[in-house]
Formats: sequence, C-alpha cells, structure tokens
Amino acid sequence: MNTLQVGDKAPNFKVNDQNGNTISSDDYKGKKWVVFFYPKASTPGCTAEVCNLRDNYQELQDQGYELLGVSADSEKRQLNFKEKYKLPFPLLADEDKEVLNAFGVWGPKKFMGRTFDGIHRKTFVINEKGIIDRVIDKVKTKDHAAQILD
Repeated sequence: MNTLQVGDKAPNFKVNDQNGNTISSDDYKGKKWVVFFYPKASTPGCTAEVCNLRDNYQELQDQGYELLGVSADSEKRQLNFKEKYKLPFPLLADEDKEVLNAFGVWGPKKFMGRTFDGIHRKTFVINEKGIIDRVIDKVKTKDHAAQILD
C-alpha cells in the first residue's frame, strides 16, 4: 500500500457516483476539496462519520471545501446511504478500486487477529492547485469535520 502524502499531486480519476453520474478529478480543478475514504456504507463508524460531515457541511462550504466520499460499495448501496442520511455531497461507487488504489488506501488491515485487504479510513485535503495539503490518518468518526477545519 503506497498512500499519497502531503505535497503529492491528487491523482486523476473518473468514477460513477451514487446516481451513475461520472465524477472526475477534473471537476475539482481550482477548488479546495476533501476526499474521504470509508470502509462500508451504513456501518456504525461510517454512518457517524458522514453524519458529522453532513451536520457541519455548511461550515465546510463556508471555508471553501467541496466534499467527496469514496468506498467500494455499489451505486445502489451508496444511493441508499446518501438518501437515508440526507447527505449533501456525492459518494463514489469505486467498485473497481481505481480511486482507492490511486490514493493508496486499499491494503492489508488487521481486525480481531485476522489480516485481510480492505479500505483504510483516511481523508485527503487538496488545495486549488490539486496538491495534497493534509492527510488525516486517524479519523475521529464523530468529530471529523473539526479535524478538517482545524
């Protein structure tokens, strides 16, 4: 797993969102944006994280940030997640792991003594020039917006 670091250029990608619309890294040129990766839609930690971002979305936008959530869930699962929790930002259905691998967040994880491949919960804050300004490795799911706004 080769995770992108501060100073790296955000990778180019084109992946469908929850509605089947193509979302591209080019859509964010000249903008400050946040790409947050989460393991699985509708699980407790991921739900806490997206709801915290939703509840602080206006403040994030006031600071100039666009948000983009990414997991390997299907478009249908992402759509259900977005609708159930009334999320105001797109969720990418990265089933082929194009974005996950490009950012380096897919790799070995340990849980209850077992090792398996999965998504590492990480967030990347990207500036208007497409350069990663910050990487948040230890995401606090219930207080994630504050970490971004910090």
